[in-house]
Amino acid sequence: MGRARRARRIAQTAAYGGGMGMAGLGVLSLLGYGLIRAEALMARRIVGRPFEGAPDDSGRYGFGPGDPVHVLMLGDSTAKGMGAENARQTIGAIIATGIAAISGRSVELTNAAVIGAESLDLDGQVEDGLDRIPHPDVAVILIGANDVTHRIDRSVAVRHLEMAVRRLRETGAEVVVGTCPDLGAIEPLAQPLKLLARRWSRDLAAAQTVAVVEAGGRAVSVGDLLGEAFSHQPTVMFSKDQFHPSPAGYARVAAALLPSVIAALDLLGEGRQGGERPSLRRGEGVGPVAVAATRAVAHPGTEVAPAELAGQQRGPHGRWAMLLHRVRPIIPIPDRGSAQDVGGPVEDGHVSTSPARIS
Repeated sequence: MGRARRARRIAQTAAYGGGMGMAGLGVLSLLGYGLIRAEALMARRIVGRPFEGAPDDSGRYGFGPGDPVHVLMLGDSTAKGMGAENARQTIGAIIATGIAAISGRSVELTNAAVIGAESLDLDGQVEDGLDRIPHPDVAVILIGANDVTHRIDRSVAVRHLEMAVRRLRETGAEVVVGTCPDLGAIEPLAQPLKLLARRWSRDLAAAQTVAVVEAGGRAVSVGDLLGEAFSHQPTVMFSKDQFHPSPAGYARVAAALLPSVIAALDLLGEGRQGGERPSLRRGEGVGPVAVAATRAVAHPGTEVAPAELAGQQRGPHGRWAMLLHRVRPIIPIPDRGSAQDVGGPVEDGHVSTSPARIS
């Protein structure tokens, strides 16, 4: 079964309240499962746990007239900022600072993320966040890694994520979700656990993308965004526990999310969902959401958002979605007094005059 079909199946099962069993582990033999458990225990001994918490990044960022832009952060330890050395280095703080710079307004950041959270915990986080700020302008969610490592049923995880997005959309908030990172990129993992972690992560990320778009949000692929950089400079991109990003790693993830947050808030006047146009030159287009989701998981920084084709929201293979390779700022990584570009080239801003089809 291809990843697009698996993503559709997981999302459909989530919508009807079913289950698929321990993140797909049922396909493994008992012998294989025993090997995976042994490798996982070895990896846990290698990966340290030197952090007691994360810096509190909730607060006001930037200056400007008028009411502040309200940003709500939800999710797990990555959304909370575990591994950052101070509050200004978290993903939420970097996004808030970017919004303030572009909008010319102050930004009020409310971080309701919880270290160790799974997708099932989003229900409580949403209620907590909305109690603190009833009408956020945008909510950013980072979730999925603990669903994989704790072997949470994927359809259950996806269902709770979709419910969180729908609840937030009901308040009028835009929602941007950073999907499950590729855990196969974590250096301490050995084969065959590394290969299976990559498959489970990408399958969950694709299913998350389908559910998020169906609920009216935007999904951004985190994927193995830190993988290549980690292998070249592990002490720079990852914190000392070899699992959570370092401040440089958080900057890289935030750089992938920020363009989608800016677009969701329409700070550049491009028009919200439906008003944007894909670029043929960048391999963007409109097509079935499951196909777009499968393409996105292989290309970190790719956004998948709801779209229309010929005035219709749905086609014969499900919801139409737009796939966009958002421009990401270059993040220099200091290396012995020099700066190395690990963010990839900044792509041109060419915009096509009509939607491209993806298949």
